[in-house]
Amino acid sequence: MRTRSTAGFTLIELMVSLGIVALMLIALNTFVFSMGELWGKNTDYRIFHQHVNAVSRFLEEELQTATLPPSARTSSVPVEPEQITPQDGLTDDLITFDLPAGCRILPWPDRPLPEVTCSLQVRQNEGLYLLWHSRLETTYSTTPPREILLTPYCTTMQYDYYDDNFKKWTTYQTLQTDPSTGLYEMPQRIRLTFAYAKIPPFDVLIAVPAALQGAPNY
Repeated sequence: MRTRSTAGFTLIELMVSLGIVALMLIALNTFVFSMGELWGKNTDYRIFHQHVNAVSRFLEEELQTATLPPSARTSSVPVEPEQITPQDGLTDDLITFDLPAGCRILPWPDRPLPEVTCSLQVRQNEGLYLLWHSRLETTYSTTPPREILLTPYCTTMQYDYYDDNFKKWTTYQTLQTDPSTGLYEMPQRIRLTFAYAKIPPFDVLIAVPAALQGAPNY
């Protein structure tokens, strides 16, 4: 009489299989948790750099807007250093530019106005401020501009000038003037230093675009 085979896994084989599965699960969990730990450790770094990139893009776009038509006016200097008196009453030489159509981030107390004058100022232990008011305001020449904090992580603003004769860049702490005329000279780049917690400080360069000569009004 033929007997049916009842062969199957032995107890040892089952234990070995379970052991292999357990080791695989442990390895997978270790990988997942280690990746989560690394991701968490880098969260501040990623968010900080995203913030810096957003501030840099905003400044580049607004400066570019100020120097291109229809914002730029014929025979005007849309971006230039000016003496500005902020709300603390301390006059400072600041990079200043006009935005005839205004700016999307400005929190107006009433309806937004065009013909906005903006200035950039870095304050120690406070960050980078945008100072702004409209030429259409009746108090434009008698009251200080409004202020909005763009980032608390900008520690210094420096100015890069290119010497065409020597073909080299020089960084200055302050805006430079022409010795022969005493007038301000525009830097070709703004150098902003950012720092946060244990992240080492680093510089971001913002190009200052030159206005188109004889830019038409559209």
